[in-house]
Amino acid sequence: MSTENGTGAEGVVEPVTETDRTFLRRCVELAREALDAGDEPFGSLLVDGHGTVRFEDRNRVKDGDATRHPEFEIARWAAENLSPEERRTSVVYTSGEHCPMCSAAHAWVGLGRIVYASGCGQLVAWRQGWGFDAGPVAALPVHVVAPGVPVSGPDPVLAEEVRALHARMLGVA
Repeated sequence: MSTENGTGAEGVVEPVTETDRTFLRRCVELAREALDAGDEPFGSLLVDGHGTVRFEDRNRVKDGDATRHPEFEIARWAAENLSPEERRTSVVYTSGEHCPMCSAAHAWVGLGRIVYASGCGQLVAWRQGWGFDAGPVAALPVHVVAPGVPVSGPDPVLAEEVRALHARMLGVA
């Protein structure tokens, strides 16, 4: 059974907290930076088990490499720089729920919880509502691609900000 955001109940381990929201706000800032740089509005953070931001990035796909998602860059960085235990206890915060490529990378390197401001189901609905296709890859929730990864989101407080960024990108704002 799916919830309204497209994530099955087995994928949501806890609600988004105020601490989570602080990190998610930075993700939305990074998404805005990406959009201002002519890129798609996505931003992400890797926060270690002690609450320290270890890595952050934004989308960088505008030059033609569609794999330059911040969540994928986080997985690469973590694999090279963190022990398996550090990866497992880290949290990835992101403005938008991982795509299947990023969900798989996250699981393969053994990262911990994912917290997102907006869900993949929301993004698809927004795009279709504005008359655009859903995108070139199926919008599968994290728990479908990486069933062992705990997730929290979307955040009802920040999802509307993310929606506005996507509307601006598509010229429907």
